[in-house]
Amino acid sequence: MKTWRVYLSGEIHTSWREQIIEACEALSLPVHFDAPVTIHEDSDDCGAVIMGQEDNKFWYDHKGAKLNTIRTRTLLGEADIVVVRFGDKYKQWNAAFDAGMASALNKPLIVMHDEALTHALKEVDGAALAVTQTPEQVAAILRYVIRGELVR
Repeated sequence: MKTWRVYLSGEIHTSWREQIIEACEALSLPVHFDAPVTIHEDSDDCGAVIMGQEDNKFWYDHKGAKLNTIRTRTLLGEADIVVVRFGDKYKQWNAAFDAGMASALNKPLIVMHDEALTHALKEVDGAALAVTQTPEQVAAILRYVIRGELVR
């Protein structure tokens, strides 16, 4: 039996990832989940901590971005499905970039966001194969595409 690889990208301030993972575990779906580093400080500081401090904030951020990109490119490339969650707080440029990369790599893309963001994300939604609002909807999609089971 195939184990599906699902990359969970997007906002890091809510428990949406855990909700999807728990729902899929409850359904015993054969899924392996990957994600970016979700500890904000670690993601920001990794380059300078590992490769040396920087006085200039641009180069400090640049180092971290490069290391995070190694992880993101690798895991996105290995993914069977990419889920990108946009929250209503903060500007999530990384999430938008990941959605674009997934689309460029021809990865099936599921986007999740509140209805209030529909206009702002219309191009991202246009590239997605499914646009959802809840982790439960994502889990139901995974159940359907993996097992072909539709629960009404």
